[in-house]
Amino acid sequence: MPGITSDWMIFTDLDGSLLDHHSYDWSPAAEWLARLKAHHVPVVMTSSKTAAELCPLQQKLGLDGAPFIAENGAAITLPADWNDHPAFPQHVMATDYQAICRCLQELRAHHRFAFTGFADMDATQVAQATGLSQPLAALARQRLASEPLIWQDSAEAMAEFVRCLAHYQLALTEGGRFCHVMSHSVSKGAAVHWLLSQYRQREERLFFVIGLGDGPNDISLLEAMDYAVVIRGYVSDKVTLSPEFQGRYYRTQQTGPAGWREGLDHIALSI
Repeated sequence: MPGITSDWMIFTDLDGSLLDHHSYDWSPAAEWLARLKAHHVPVVMTSSKTAAELCPLQQKLGLDGAPFIAENGAAITLPADWNDHPAFPQHVMATDYQAICRCLQELRAHHRFAFTGFADMDATQVAQATGLSQPLAALARQRLASEPLIWQDSAEAMAEFVRCLAHYQLALTEGGRFCHVMSHSVSKGAAVHWLLSQYRQREERLFFVIGLGDGPNDISLLEAMDYAVVIRGYVSDKVTLSPEFQGRYYRTQQTGPAGWREGLDHIALSI
């Protein structure tokens, strides 16, 4: 295929991007995944999902051994062959989960904010909220450093909630289904920069870095790329890149894994 080389590195969002928003199917992207594997191109899952969720999914996608970024950048699982790295097997970049949950409990008690977090639900309730099977929902509750929540209050209350979070050095990120509370220093983009710096130190070469995502929580990821693919959202298109973004970008016409395939088709033919 024109353009593809082993110098490529792919960072991809999952839900609504590589995976269908409703069915979690990735079959439209399967041919591209096989091509990338044949060219030894790392495909780094970069998701709000937990590391516990991503491990079995990585095997299903045929991405075994590659690094991945969990919980919107809060945790980075290193490549399987980096066992000599001081952070191996996992680098956690954030406030721990129990501290975040304590903060949220305090804010709800003092300010009467209306929201429901994963810590408030059992696996059955998480399954109902996410559309996941109950075993996968149980994996989604094994969190390291972020809390997804369903906001059930007004926009005005959310603005106040965000201000309150800042006092605890926490921030709110909007995802496809949930809002996510995590350390203010955490983002997909920060995790990408950290992982790329480790690759460059170890391999002493530059990569052509491609990112694909569909939601506001993917903006920092996309802006860290040489080439960003903004996948059309299922509900709305809320992804606007900064005017200061120096890379190239492409907006797809299709959604989900079909849009993922469309984006890589476009890049391969344009470089």
